Amino acid sequence: MNRRMVLNTIGHIALAEAALLALPLIVSFLYKEACAYAFLITIGICLSTGLILKFTTRPGTKVIYAKESFAIVTYAWLLMALFGALPFVISGEIPSYVDAFFETVSGFTTTGASILTDIESMSHGLLFWRSFTHWIGGMGVLVFVMALIPNISDRSIHIMRAEMPGPEVGKLLPKARDTAKILYLIYVVLTAVEIVMLLCGGMPLFDSIVHAFGTAGTGGFGIKADSIAGYSPYLQWVIAIFMLVFALNFNLFYLVLVGKIKSVLKSTELWCFVSIVLLSIGVIAINIYKMYDGIEEVLRMTTFQVSSIISTTGYATTDFDLWPGLSKSILMLLMVIGGCAGSTAGGLKVSRVIILIKSVLRELKKLLHPRSVRIVKLDGKRVDEQTLSGTASYFVIYAIIVIGIFILLSIGPFSIETNLSATLACFNNIGPGFATVGPTLSYAEYSAFSKILLSLAMLLGRLEIFPLILGLNPLIWKKR
Repeated sequence: MNRRMVLNTIGHIALAEAALLALPLIVSFLYKEACAYAFLITIGICLSTGLILKFTTRPGTKVIYAKESFAIVTYAWLLMALFGALPFVISGEIPSYVDAFFETVSGFTTTGASILTDIESMSHGLLFWRSFTHWIGGMGVLVFVMALIPNISDRSIHIMRAEMPGPEVGKLLPKARDTAKILYLIYVVLTAVEIVMLLCGGMPLFDSIVHAFGTAGTGGFGIKADSIAGYSPYLQWVIAIFMLVFALNFNLFYLVLVGKIKSVLKSTELWCFVSIVLLSIGVIAINIYKMYDGIEEVLRMTTFQVSSIISTTGYATTDFDLWPGLSKSILMLLMVIGGCAGSTAGGLKVSRVIILIKSVLRELKKLLHPRSVRIVKLDGKRVDEQTLSGTASYFVIYAIIVIGIFILLSIGPFSIETNLSATLACFNNIGPGFATVGPTLSYAEYSAFSKILLSLAMLLGRLEIFPLILGLNPLIWKKR
């Protein structure tokens, strides 16, 4: 373990967070809000920590292997959340540190689960920071730092693999740092386009920015009590479309930029994702048709909620907890599936679901024809046995963790529907669930223990289990 490199990189993360906190500080100054001092104090803490780690842990070698990557990703995310919660507590707008930590973890992991019951009373600076954490966490904290730090080892592709969602992460360009730059460039451009389109629909500048942050990171923190319901149909359609856009694999956008349209059209995951979305919209629209006035409203409500749930964003235009059982069941299934690999969405990922289904079909065919040799293909290419095994292992551990968190939550007084949906919503980084944690309610009534447990679920879901488990293992710090 290259301990100095790990600590040095975490120091860079602390400095990066100090720089990022400058934006909500500026917002609070513009609105002449008292919370500005909370950001100044937090920036001071981040700067002090970052400078101490940077100058006292100069690494002899800058090589990063998988072991270092797991440690860096785990402790960087924990540090970002621990420090990121301070402005809420120092300002007094979220007095409980556990609540502030829950809210911040929910932000950085792009979950969107909230403990706030009166969101519209919060200051603009903290609302901006709350949504900005979505944007930072959407593409990945470490991917952001990799794009900025010039001297980080090119073995930092291990960091990308530890932090980026999906069964397999590769380079778009020979150098991992160049890949990180391209990903962030695409991310910034798409966010800017959405802001412009929201402004064109009459949404105020502040609202446009924070909602674009929430959409881009597929996080879903709103600034209104009714989430997106109070905005015009045009704005709801724009956000719905962009939620789906950000749930797509970012590699596809790169392929479009370099003119490889045929490769995009051959993507099995893309067509499977589109099919799931269209089928879900069709079934739910028929199921809730009598609840709304006119086809346009039915399609808009259905499309928005399907987009919101499968992209794991969590915005809402209606209380879908009032929908019939069939519609709610479909939404819960979409919670588990999630978006595409290499997107900012959470969930199992469509590519994993495809691989799991094809693996099961292969095993069934083997039972009928034991001597046959069958391979699993994705996009016309063979999926190696290591990926198949890894996907199966991930699904098993995923199920075990979901069951474990659900049982621990069930110690409390809430219903099965509340606890199960809360577990799935937090672990899959969605936010709102059903019943007590429905789209019009919050997680405020859960105990401190349950909030910490759900915070862990959010981190496990965002980092896709293995990096966090391995990063917290004390044995990882051994030199050999």
